[in-house]
Amino acid sequence: MYTAHPDRYAEMPYRRTGRSGLKLPALSLGLWHNFGPDRPVETQRAILRRAFDLGVTHFDLANNYGPPPGSAESALGEALKADFAPYRDELVISTKAGYLMWPGPYGEWGSRKYMLSSLDQSLSRMGLEYVDIFYSHRPDPETPLEETMGALHTAVQQGKALYVGVSNYSAEQTREAARILAELGTPLLIHQPRYSMLDRRPETGGLLDALDELRVGSIAYSPLEQGLLTGRYLNGIPEDSRAASDSPFLNSDAVTEELVGKLRALNEIAGSRGQSLAQLALAWVLRQGRVTSALVGASSPRQLEDSVAAIGNLDFGADELARIDKIVQG
Repeated sequence: MYTAHPDRYAEMPYRRTGRSGLKLPALSLGLWHNFGPDRPVETQRAILRRAFDLGVTHFDLANNYGPPPGSAESALGEALKADFAPYRDELVISTKAGYLMWPGPYGEWGSRKYMLSSLDQSLSRMGLEYVDIFYSHRPDPETPLEETMGALHTAVQQGKALYVGVSNYSAEQTREAARILAELGTPLLIHQPRYSMLDRRPETGGLLDALDELRVGSIAYSPLEQGLLTGRYLNGIPEDSRAASDSPFLNSDAVTEELVGKLRALNEIAGSRGQSLAQLALAWVLRQGRVTSALVGASSPRQLEDSVAAIGNLDFGADELARIDKIVQG
């Protein structure tokens, strides 16, 4: 029987999410990969247990996480039942709806029918009465935003979600979503954008500015750029890497000689800080406090521990930030 570590809250910093009362750990665990039937169940549960012992109280999912879709939620449901039932009120569990889940016209995007049906299915897979955060995973170009936001509001009214968020929305779409939700009486809690040292779109597109103005939290996904911002690609493409498999999320064409040169230069900065490249990348995303939390994945407890160690040095000098910008922007 799992018993959580008594000092699990001793080291992890927790940051207030926007203007809400909810605090999130600086690092959250994303179950996008590594939580499906192709992974040993005991490894999955060991990662979750180690995360909680390190103060990672937020587990982030979506209806389509796996593979196959739905399997990550099912895996978490089994772990919750086996290990975390006494700790449910210490956990923040989120899920999303927006991508394809079942055939036909009601199996994806942002209609009220899809959003609320998907949430019911997610709750069933996880064995939960509610999630802490329910997201619209992507904007729907054909469904009125009022309908999608109305579905999020209904989820809260029904007691199936405590808070709501959006992901992959532009700055303007986020402002409009926040306006609609405010009129309904359910504040927009958080935005989940893709953000890393190599992907600055939340900065250049004005999203972070919009979130500051709206006092909405943010949680960055892919802060390690699908593994590029780790030590794996410092000497090219390893045979067992994601890029070598030409994953839809990272293909070999992306790993150019120019990019490898940048990664090596960034790794030198990391070394001067006493960090790994991955730790540098996570610390960079969390700098200045504009990002509430950064999402990390893990294939083992050891990999998770390496990521969490990034919280040991989140401060940057102006010269370090300038050097990073010069390397990345070339």
